[in-house]
Amino acid sequence: MVKICLECQSEPEERGPGSALRELLTDGETASTDTCSGARLTDFCAVWDAGVFLVSAAGKGAPSGVTERRLNEAETLNSVREAQFQRLEAARPRGLGRGARGPVLRMAGQPPPWAYIAVLLCVLSLGGAIEIPMDPSIQNELSQPPTITKQSVKDHIVDPRDNILIECEAKGNPAPSFHWTRNSKFFNIAKDPRVSMRRRSGTLVIDFRSGGRPEEYEGEYQCFARNKFGTALSNRIRLQVSKSPLWPKENLDPVVVQEGAPLTLQCNPPPGLPSPVIFWMSSSMEPITQDKRVSQGHNGDLYFSNVMLQDMQTDYSCNARFHFTHTIQQKNPFTLKVLTNHPYNDSSLRNHPDMYSARGVAERTPSFMYPQGTASSQMVLRGMDLLLECIASGVPTPDIAWYKKGGDLPSDKAKFENFNKALRITNVSEEDSGEYFCLASNKMGSIRHTISVRVKAAPYWLDEPKNLILAPGEDGRLVCRANGNPKPTVQWMVNGEPLQSAPPNPNREVAGDTIIFRDTQISSRAVYQCNTSNEHGYLLANAFVSVLDVPPRMLSPRNQLIRVILYNRTRLDCPFFGSPIPTLRWFKNGQGSNLDGGNYHVYENGSLEIKMIRKEDQGIYTCVATNILGKAENQVRLEVKDPTRIYRMPEDQVAKRGTTVQLECRVKHDPSLKLAVSWLKDDEPLYISNRMKKEEDSLTIFGVAERDQGSYTCVASTELDQDLAKAYLTVLADQATPTNRLAALPKGRPDRPRDLELTDLAERSVRLTWIPGDDNNSPITDYVVQFEEDQFQPGVWHDHSKFPGSVNSAVLRLSPYVNYQFRVIAINEVGSSHPSLPSERYRTSGAPPESNPSDVKGEGTRKNNMEITWTPMNATSAFGPNLRYIVKWRRRETRETWNNVTVWGSRYVVGQTPVYVPYEIRVQAENDFGKGPEPDTVIGYSGEDLPSAPRRFRVRQPNLETINLEWDHPEHPNGILIGYTLKYVAFNGTKVGKQIVENFSPNQTKFTVQRADPVSRYRFSLSARTQVGSGEAVTEESPAPPNEATPTAAYTNNQADIATQGWFIGLMCAIALLVLILLIVCFIKRSRGGKYPVREKKDVPLGPEDPKEEDGSFDYSDEDNKPLQGSQTSLDGTIKQQESDDSLVDYGEGGEGQFNEDGSFIGQYTVKKDKEETEGNESSEATSPVNAIYSLA
Repeated sequence: MVKICLECQSEPEERGPGSALRELLTDGETASTDTCSGARLTDFCAVWDAGVFLVSAAGKGAPSGVTERRLNEAETLNSVREAQFQRLEAARPRGLGRGARGPVLRMAGQPPPWAYIAVLLCVLSLGGAIEIPMDPSIQNELSQPPTITKQSVKDHIVDPRDNILIECEAKGNPAPSFHWTRNSKFFNIAKDPRVSMRRRSGTLVIDFRSGGRPEEYEGEYQCFARNKFGTALSNRIRLQVSKSPLWPKENLDPVVVQEGAPLTLQCNPPPGLPSPVIFWMSSSMEPITQDKRVSQGHNGDLYFSNVMLQDMQTDYSCNARFHFTHTIQQKNPFTLKVLTNHPYNDSSLRNHPDMYSARGVAERTPSFMYPQGTASSQMVLRGMDLLLECIASGVPTPDIAWYKKGGDLPSDKAKFENFNKALRITNVSEEDSGEYFCLASNKMGSIRHTISVRVKAAPYWLDEPKNLILAPGEDGRLVCRANGNPKPTVQWMVNGEPLQSAPPNPNREVAGDTIIFRDTQISSRAVYQCNTSNEHGYLLANAFVSVLDVPPRMLSPRNQLIRVILYNRTRLDCPFFGSPIPTLRWFKNGQGSNLDGGNYHVYENGSLEIKMIRKEDQGIYTCVATNILGKAENQVRLEVKDPTRIYRMPEDQVAKRGTTVQLECRVKHDPSLKLAVSWLKDDEPLYISNRMKKEEDSLTIFGVAERDQGSYTCVASTELDQDLAKAYLTVLADQATPTNRLAALPKGRPDRPRDLELTDLAERSVRLTWIPGDDNNSPITDYVVQFEEDQFQPGVWHDHSKFPGSVNSAVLRLSPYVNYQFRVIAINEVGSSHPSLPSERYRTSGAPPESNPSDVKGEGTRKNNMEITWTPMNATSAFGPNLRYIVKWRRRETRETWNNVTVWGSRYVVGQTPVYVPYEIRVQAENDFGKGPEPDTVIGYSGEDLPSAPRRFRVRQPNLETINLEWDHPEHPNGILIGYTLKYVAFNGTKVGKQIVENFSPNQTKFTVQRADPVSRYRFSLSARTQVGSGEAVTEESPAPPNEATPTAAYTNNQADIATQGWFIGLMCAIALLVLILLIVCFIKRSRGGKYPVREKKDVPLGPEDPKEEDGSFDYSDEDNKPLQGSQTSLDGTIKQQESDDSLVDYGEGGEGQFNEDGSFIGQYTVKKDKEETEGNESSEATSPVNAIYSLA
C-alpha cells in the first residue's frame, strides 16, 4: 500500500504580473490564476507494507525571510524579470504541484516511480537535501550536487586507547568522492598505512593496533565531498586526544585551625582533557557529608564556613574522575587539627539551639570566601549555562540569597544549587545580562557581593542558506544571515574556494550576505559555502544551486475512482511535477472550458475543490499540466452516492423488569454501498447476550433487568458515511406478573465462581478468567474481583474492580511491586455468592512511586514545635520495597533553604520553632527504585501560645443607662483567635456585686453594658483567647456617675476621672498658658498706668459712674484662703453655690444650667452683654483666674 498526502491551504490570489508569464508558457492559453499565497502546509508521507518511508514537515513554501528580501530587491530588476521572479518564488516547491488531502490512493507491491518523485519534490519544497530515488530512470534524469549528511563535532576529543574515527558522509548524484585537509594542507591518506577511508564514505579511520601515538594525529581536519556539479565542505574538525595526567606527589602537613574559623582545602587537580569531575572522600573512600556549612565549590575546593570539632573525625581527599579513561585519581588526604575551648566533642551539643555559644565559639558576621571582595564580573556565551557562586564564612553559618538588580530572576530558567550557594541559569540569552548579587546573612549581620554578567554570542543563524532549485532562465538567491556578539563577518565560497578567486559569472551578484542569481542556466550548478565567524566561534553552511529541466509528469495513479456523498465538500487531487513549473487546468467529461469559479475552486497544487456535491457533478474529470517542454494529463472518475439516514429512530421507553422491549432503527442508504448497523449501550459497544436479538432494523431485549437500563445508540454506517440515533431505556423494579418461566421458580444467591486462571501476564496487567457458578434462577448481574497482598495487609481482601455479569474474563490493571492473589464474587438480585477459591499469586516488578501521600498537615502540638502528619500510602501505591517519605519544610515567605529528613512512619515533629508562623511543607514518597513525583506544597503552622492583651481598651459612658466598650485585636495573637472573654463587676464604695462573664467571637470588638443603677461603677477585665487559653487581661473602670444633689462635687469627681486623658491635659496646659499671658498683660498695664485702687470690702459693687471703672482699673483680692464670692462653706467642708443673680445660669443661653451624664456642666459660659445697674452684689471675683478656668471648663 502507498499513501500520498499533500496539502496546500490558501486563498486565491488576484491576477498579477505572473499571469502574463503563465500565458506565455501555455502558448497563450488561459491558465489558472490561483496561487498558493500566504501560509502553506506541506504534509507528505509514503507508506508501504515493508515499513514506513517518511518525509514530513510543516513549511511555508519559500522561507518567510526570502520573500521579504526578494521584495526589497525588486527595484533592481526590470518589469518582465520582476514578474517572472515573483511568480516563480510564490510557486515553491520548484516544479511540484502539491496535492491537498483527498481520498487515499491504494496500490499493492513496491512504491511506483511517481512515489519516489513525490518524496523528492516534497524535500525540495522544504529547501533541504534532495533524496534521489533508487529508480534507475529517475536517477538518470535528476542530478544533485553533493550534500554533507554526517560529520564529527567541531571539537572532537578521542580516547587514546581506541582507534580514531573522524566521520564525513555525503550524498549526491552522481555519488561524490572525498578528500581531506589537515591543518589547511592536503592530507595524503595513501602515504600513511594507519589511515584508511571507509567505502562509499569519507569517514577516516586511524588504526593503532600496529603501534603509533595518537597525539601525532592531533590537528584541524576538513572533509571535501565532490562530484561533477560541485564540492561540499564539512566543518573544521579539531581533533584532540584525551589526557588524564597523574597527580603530583606531595606531602601534606596537618591543617591547624581554630574552632569556628573558616577553612578552604584546595584541590588543584591536574589539567585533563576534558576537565575531570571532582569529588571529595575520606581516605577510606567514604563520601564527605556536605551541607550549607561544608560544601564543594565549582572549582573543586572544599569550603568550611566555620570549622567544628567534629570535622577532625575524618580526613579529606580530593578525587578526580577522567571521562574517557574511566579512571579516578586520589590526592593525598588532608588531616585537620582543630583548636578548641571545649575539648570534649559532646554529641548532645550538636542539636543545641545555640551550639556555637555552648562550645565557646565566638559569633561573627559573614565574609566571602569565594569570590573575594564586594564585586566581580563574569562573561557567558549565549545558549550556555551561567553559573554564579557565592561561598561565605561566619558564625552561625550564613544563609545565601540571590537577587538581580532591577528585575526578578528568570523563574523558568534559574535554579539554586549547592545549598543556595550557586545560581544556575540555563540557556542564557541577551536579556539575562546585568548585575546579580548574593546576600550572605546570619543573626550577626549581612554582606553582599555584586557580579556583573556580560552575555556574548558565538554566531547563530537568522537565515541559514537553503538549497536552491531553479528552472532554466529563472532568478533566485542565497541568503546567509547570522547574528552574534560581536557582530560576525560573512565569507562566501563556491565549491570550497573563496568566491573572489572563482571564475567570474555574469549571472551572479554578491551583495553582502546575499548572492543573487539571474537567468540561471544548466552551467550555473555549484555548491556555495557561507562561513560566518567572530572571536567566539563560526558557522559553516553548504547550499547548492541546481537547475532542473523536466517536462510535466503526473505523480498519482491514472484513472482514479472517487466516491463521495451527496451535498458534501470534496477535493479531486492531481499532483504533478515539472520544471519550469507547469500550469494546470481541469475539464469535465473531456469538453467545455476550464473549471474554475462558482461551485469549483482550483488550487495551484493541482487540487480541484467542489464546494457542494450535486448529482450532476458526477462524471470524469481531466487535469492537464503544461510547460514549455510539454504537457501531461490524468483522469479522475467521480461517483456521487446518496447519504445514509435513519428514518425511524429508537424511542425512549419505560419498561417493567422481566418484560420484552424492542428498539427500532430503520435505515435508508445508497444501494451500491454496504450497510452495517451496530448498537452502543452507554456509548460503549453493546455485548449481544442470549437475552437479546439483533435484527437488521431493530434490537429486542427479553426479560429486561435493572442492568439493561441506560442509553442505546443505533449506528448505521457505510464505507463513506454514517448516521446515528439514541434512546434511553428506563427499567422499573416492580412487576405485577411473571413474564417468563424463570420468574415462577424459586431464586437464590449464585454459586461461587470456580477455576480461576491467570493468563497474558504482563508487567502492569494480567487477564483473569473464571467459570461462572449456577445463577439459581436469578441472572448474575455483576462480578466483583478482589485482591489480597501479603506485605502490608496480609489476609485482608480489597475490591479491585467490578464487571458486568455477562463476562467471565477481564484484564486487570496492576500496581508495581505487589504480590497479588485474586478471587471473584458473583452477584444477582438475591445477593452475593461466596468468594471463589483464590487464584495463584502473581508479583509485579517494582518502580518508583507515581504518587505522594495525601492529607499532609502541619500543626503545632506545643508552642515551640510543629507536627507534620500525612496518610501513609497503601500496598498498591508503594510500588517498591522500603517505602519511606522525604519530609521537607521551611518558613514561608523567607529565602531559607529547605530542611529535610527521611521518615518511615507517618509523622514528624519539627522542634524549636517560633510561635505560630507559617511553614511550607512537602512530603515525597521514595522507595528503593527511586523517588515519586515532585510533591505539592502545603502550608502548616507551628504551635500556638497565649495571646497578648487586647489593644486600646476604651470605656465610654454616653448616658446613665449604658456603658460602651471598644477594643482592638491583640498586637501578638500567637495563634488563631477563637474569641474574647470579658469579666466585669459593679461596685459602690466597699460594696462589690457579682462578677459577670461574657464570651465574644473573635470578630467582635464592641459591647454595651446595661447599668443596673446610675450610682455604681464598673470594673472591666478583657482578655483574648486561642486554643491554648486566655492571654493577658487588660483592666479598666467606668467613669464615676454624677451626683445630682451636689453638682459641684459631681463635676469634681468627673474631672478627676478625665484628668488622665491626654486631650484634657493639653486643654489645661493651654488654659494655664492663657492665664499666664493675661497676668503678664495686666502687670504691664499696671506698671504703665499707675496704681490700681483696691476696695477694702469685696461685697461693695462698683457703681455705674465709678471713675475707676472708666479708667480701666481693677480690684484684686489678696485673701487667698477666703472662699469665692457668692459661695458658702457647708458643714462637711464642701463649697456650695449661693443663689445670686450672678450665678452660672446668667452665662448661658438657656434658662437653666444643666449637668450632663458624666458630671460635666452643659452650657456656654458667656459674659452678659447687658448688665443691669441694680446688680449690686456683682463681684470682681467673676473675672479672677479661678473663675475663668471654671468658666472655660
